[in-house]
Amino acid sequence: MDDDNRPRKMEIDFSSTVESLIPECRQKAKSGQLTEALESLAAMEKQTRLAADVFSTEKLLVCMCQLCYEAKDYDLLNENILTMTKKRSQLRQAVTKMVQECCKFVDEISDEPIKLKLIDTLRTVCEGKIYVENERARLTKILADIKEAASDIDAASKLMVDLQVETYNTMERREKVNFILEQMRLCLKNKDYIRAQIISKKVSTRYFEEEETHDLKLAFYQLMIDLDKHEGSFLDICKHYHAIYDTPRVKSNETDKCMALKCVVLYICLAGYSNEQSDFMNRISRDKELREDSLKSYHSLINLFLTAEIINWSQLVSEYSAEFRSDSAPDVFHKNEGGDSRWKSLRDRVVEHNIRIMTKYYTKVSLSRMSELLDLPMEEVEDCVSKLVFKKMIYARIDGLTNIVSFQEPKGAAKVLDDWSVNINSLMGLLSHTSHLIDKEIMVHKHASASKKTAAAAA
Repeated sequence: MDDDNRPRKMEIDFSSTVESLIPECRQKAKSGQLTEALESLAAMEKQTRLAADVFSTEKLLVCMCQLCYEAKDYDLLNENILTMTKKRSQLRQAVTKMVQECCKFVDEISDEPIKLKLIDTLRTVCEGKIYVENERARLTKILADIKEAASDIDAASKLMVDLQVETYNTMERREKVNFILEQMRLCLKNKDYIRAQIISKKVSTRYFEEEETHDLKLAFYQLMIDLDKHEGSFLDICKHYHAIYDTPRVKSNETDKCMALKCVVLYICLAGYSNEQSDFMNRISRDKELREDSLKSYHSLINLFLTAEIINWSQLVSEYSAEFRSDSAPDVFHKNEGGDSRWKSLRDRVVEHNIRIMTKYYTKVSLSRMSELLDLPMEEVEDCVSKLVFKKMIYARIDGLTNIVSFQEPKGAAKVLDDWSVNINSLMGLLSHTSHLIDKEIMVHKHASASKKTAAAAA
């Protein structure tokens, strides 16, 4: 460990000298002798620094920066910041105090070129210093905001992404999450979806269990929804909306609650079939809130997918299209590019549902009959069946000559043998049980016959 990092004990206390020197230097600066005042303070700073007088050094560095700022000499301010941080054996606490004071100047300066130069100076002196990493992160956030306001999203995104705030031990957790959410927002705005996905993994959802973090929770899940909309992951979007719906702040607001629950229903219907999707859909359908009159259509829609019956697409469109695609409904099916794409996905889900239902009732069926039931051309039916087979959602084989679709999966030799073995074991069990019952009846009759003979002999 080098000398700069080793804590030192104060050798001489210069507090009284510094207390009398600072007012004198302030007076000099006001009278136009700024250079002389800074020289006096610098000479005193050297003594306090070498004597490890932390509090006095802090006061001197802060005073030097304040004098330059009050005199509007920003070039001299930047020069002093760089010079003081490079001094030999400079004290960490003093540098931290000086940087914190200069951060206040950044907020007060309205001239953008001057502000940018000061930010650049402060970020330079903070780079690589753990004890001022929080200040550097906050300055970077200000700089990123300036870049974003100038429509330079790429530069703003790069600045924020370079901050590894999750490793900052001294930063409060709430501030960390705020920084990570800002990184995600800028990545999404810059269309850097892969990086946004990576950054989202840095946030633990368990942090959102506390009520005071629910504002961050809603912001996080909204960003995740925007990310998964690009990925087309409808089941994940449904989960995000369900997390929003479960937030007490949302449940206490009737409008927000209904809107979130509507989105949950629509996106679970859009999600491709799987065990997880089926289980989640069943749990959603049992929600008592869906029984309300305002959500009756959404409840009936989810029941269509839970009922083992074929859904008539034309009837579904006539019953639900006007409501689901209106401006007052959630923006899932609005009449725009994204809404039209999701409406087409809903039709695909209906077709998939219908084909899965057919596999439960048919072992073999002609393509023409399927085309009639699905209200689709035979070519599209064949394509849909092929996709479901590829996804391993169903088993099917199409005879190209007869256009017959077979849903019955042939059994392999091992499976046939296993079934035979199970059947034989079951049969032997039944025989054993039957034999036991016959033996029992024989014993009962023998006992009854012996009892009668004994009674007759006694008579």
